[in-house]
Amino acid sequence: QVQLVESGGGLVQPGGSLRLSCVASGFTFSSYAMRWYRQAPGKERELVASITNGGGGTNYADSMKGRFTISRDNAKNTVYLQMNSLKPEDTAVYYCNAIRSLAMYWGQGTQVTVSS
Repeated sequence: QVQLVESGGGLVQPGGSLRLSCVASGFTFSSYAMRWYRQAPGKERELVASITNGGGGTNYADSMKGRFTISRDNAKNTVYLQMNSLKPEDTAVYYCNAIRSLAMYWGQGTQVTVSS
């Protein structure tokens, strides 16, 4: 059974940091590129960051560059999203995504709220 389980979300003040984790099971994690998406209330889901299966390549949405860092540990079947200098507009549900060719899996999401 394929599972992606996110954790690490919560309430943080503007300027603060959070580290999201996503633990994968039920598929060959090291063969899949991984992505983080987010969806704010009333908005479409947007791509935050992606990382290649081996971890050697990363990409970020423009608004996250310099603030967010995606990484992975294939030995732990885990992908991370380090988020620094958080802003209220970063408030959203953050989703983990695994993709390889036509196969795609989603996690259930973790809520991040940035507010004073």
